[in-house]
Amino acid sequence: MGVQHGSKRTQLISDGSVVYAEALWDHVTMDDQELGFKAGDVIEVVDATNKEWWWGRIMDSEGWFPASFVRLRVNQDEPMEENLAHLEEVQSGEEGRAGLGLLLGPGLPCKEQMRTNVINEIMSTERDYIKHLKDICEGYIKQCRKRTDMFNEEQLRTIFGNIEEIYRFQRKFLKGLEKKFNKEHPHLSEIGCCFLEHQTDFQIYSEYCNNHPNACVQLSKLMKVNKYVFFFEACRLLQKMIDISLDGFLLTPVQKICKYPLQLAELLKYTNPQHRDYKDVEAALNAMKNVARLINERKRRLENIDKIAQWQSSIEDWEGEDVLSRSSELIFSGELTKLSQPQAKSQQRMFFLFDHQMVYCKKDLLRRDMLYYKGRMDMDYMEVIDVEDGKEKDFNVNVKNALKLRSLTGDKVHLLCAKKPEQKQRWLRAFADERRQVQHDRETGFSLTEVQKKQAMLNACKSHPAGKPKAVTRPYYDFLLRQKHPSLPTALPQQQVFMLAEPKRKASTFWHNIGRLAPFKK
Repeated sequence: MGVQHGSKRTQLISDGSVVYAEALWDHVTMDDQELGFKAGDVIEVVDATNKEWWWGRIMDSEGWFPASFVRLRVNQDEPMEENLAHLEEVQSGEEGRAGLGLLLGPGLPCKEQMRTNVINEIMSTERDYIKHLKDICEGYIKQCRKRTDMFNEEQLRTIFGNIEEIYRFQRKFLKGLEKKFNKEHPHLSEIGCCFLEHQTDFQIYSEYCNNHPNACVQLSKLMKVNKYVFFFEACRLLQKMIDISLDGFLLTPVQKICKYPLQLAELLKYTNPQHRDYKDVEAALNAMKNVARLINERKRRLENIDKIAQWQSSIEDWEGEDVLSRSSELIFSGELTKLSQPQAKSQQRMFFLFDHQMVYCKKDLLRRDMLYYKGRMDMDYMEVIDVEDGKEKDFNVNVKNALKLRSLTGDKVHLLCAKKPEQKQRWLRAFADERRQVQHDRETGFSLTEVQKKQAMLNACKSHPAGKPKAVTRPYYDFLLRQKHPSLPTALPQQQVFMLAEPKRKASTFWHNIGRLAPFKK
């Protein structure tokens, strides 16, 4: 939880003001004592005496929610969105417009003040954040590296992820903001361009957010040993850091990347379309929403790699490198008849198209749910050719619903035949999707780390036989429950999504397809 919460919450609530907060993430709950909300929702904070769990209200619902899931609103006195929307709907003629004017205050000067508030908040939270990152890098990482008897580099990489890279980038970003910040007249500041200039740099947060659950698992293991508890507390005191445990500090980058679109949306709201910064702020808001979307996409891809590792471990007679050494997404799968030169013998095979490669397997004659590895094709060096029905000259056979895969580096040709024309069309689309996916990954710099690949294969080896439920542990939110409170929720928050005001992504249809098409999933 940021410093911002600590100072503002008590001051505002103690003087009797109504305090509003905006949700950074979805809080999905099945406990009637907890308050559920979606990213972007506005919550009235009723009680913030506890550091971790606050009591809040949305319309007629009240309940507990994790303080780290929200940010306090900058312009606390601004009217609620719903009231404004309602007023705009019902207003008719001058009377309605006058009413709206009264509610908002005297037009532009009020808007300028609101814009000043938002700009000041962006600048102050940015400076606070740099201090947080400096404290983590110098207060914790530097000290940990001195203690080779307690930590190895791999452990530190798991706990701290790429936070040092984030710290270097954010210092550069803050310098850019300071240059564009107008101290005398903050509302005239033109900071939109800073976000646009660095939009691709923000993608480094993807690695951090994906690693964060692993960091919490590793940290919770260490915190069971007293010497680590004392060591981390000594680091905090030596660096004169505020009273937040290390896992609370490590959550700040995850919160930060979710805050940017909310801050920019608020900034845009108080920026006149005539303002020189308007277009840049609008573009920056879209850019930062895209960063959040990209982080979600990568999160989904990382969840998929466990499934791919489990799939591979179920295949008999596996040869060569792991699928994960080059691929991270199953594009499509299904059964095809395969002919390869020189013998051109017809074989029924199950094909699994991943990014960069296609694996094919043979079904067991008796146990139809068992598959034997038979080979793979490198899709980076394959040309896909649509074949007309009739005589195929390379193989000298009559074909129907066929396509060819020709090697670009050798003279190898594979002829693949589907049972129905629509299946062939679906495969042609899948091959095009695979190339698009590879191109998209290249452009966005997506790749798996060796640690992630190794962990996924390790999990697959340890995984329980199909059908048996696995025990689920969630140390990810243990830190939210540090302070026991008799009336606080006992259950952990159900879900947390690195996503802002976007519809939930539906479960990937690829895994639905594989379940439907691949016999071993029966």
